[in-house]
Amino acid sequence: MAPRANWKGFLRLSLVTCPVALFPATSESEKVSFNQINRKTGHRIKYQKVDAETGDEVDNDDIVKGYKIDTDTYLEVTKDELDNIALESTHTIDIDRFVPRAEIDDLYIVRPYYLVPDGKVGHDAYAVIRDTIKATGKVALARVVLTNREHVIALEARDNGLVGLLLRYAYEVREASDYFDDIKEVKITKDMLDLAKHIVEQKSGRFEPTAFKDHYEAALLDLIEQKKAGHPIAKAKVKTESNVINLMDALRRSLKGGRSERTEITAAPAKGKRSKKRVEGQREMLFPIEGKKAAKEPKRETAKRPARTRAAKKVPAAKRKAG
Repeated sequence: MAPRANWKGFLRLSLVTCPVALFPATSESEKVSFNQINRKTGHRIKYQKVDAETGDEVDNDDIVKGYKIDTDTYLEVTKDELDNIALESTHTIDIDRFVPRAEIDDLYIVRPYYLVPDGKVGHDAYAVIRDTIKATGKVALARVVLTNREHVIALEARDNGLVGLLLRYAYEVREASDYFDDIKEVKITKDMLDLAKHIVEQKSGRFEPTAFKDHYEAALLDLIEQKKAGHPIAKAKVKTESNVINLMDALRRSLKGGRSERTEITAAPAKGKRSKKRVEGQREMLFPIEGKKAAKEPKRETAKRPARTRAAKKVPAAKRKAG
């Protein structure tokens, strides 16, 4: 059964327009999923919409959208108010500009879509837009409205069609310096770097998606088949901690294909000093090299969300009726 289109409308480049449909390029529907059930009865769990304070069930007609202002204050926003600000471009993907693909940081990519002609007409216009994008060697930036929100989408030519990459806005991407500035600058010896490069050379190859196996998914399917057949389920083996080894030794053994590739690398305690108590699941680097902290680069200004106006506290329903 063919998947349903997430969106249908028109693709427009200046005065060239064609009907198109947008399909998700990826799917997780094939993965094993679970339902929550009652252990005593085996029945599925049903969720009800209840008032968080009173615990009473609430009818769908009485459920509205609310924007949280503070701990217990919500600003009610009605459907009519949302409809009034609905965007006009709900059925058109307007191409605004063309940019080099390399300039789009992967952090901004949300998910890919396939963009195809919708119906028997418009294939000529679609081909013109596709081949124009392909000839420029760039991607086309456009706007599309999905679920009442406007998104930026980058269109690139692929095979006989177009792939649309849904993009995040600048304010949705966190600043890398907030996480990387505290990483110490350490000097790695040439010998260590050379050994590491040899390991990379040994493991180099081409990217083949089918070569990567989802071992957890396979284990889930096997578990389900074993339980369906009524076979006893063996308990998982207890994992033992590995020995403390030297980083240089780990690199050499990794080069030879030894088990040190999977061996945990931890720091050996200095003489006369007691080692710190190790927290379960925590990994420590081998060599405590003190280095100067990298000089902070000028922090680029982070894009801000649109300014929000603080509204008055919502009037309780009881007082509205009394008025």
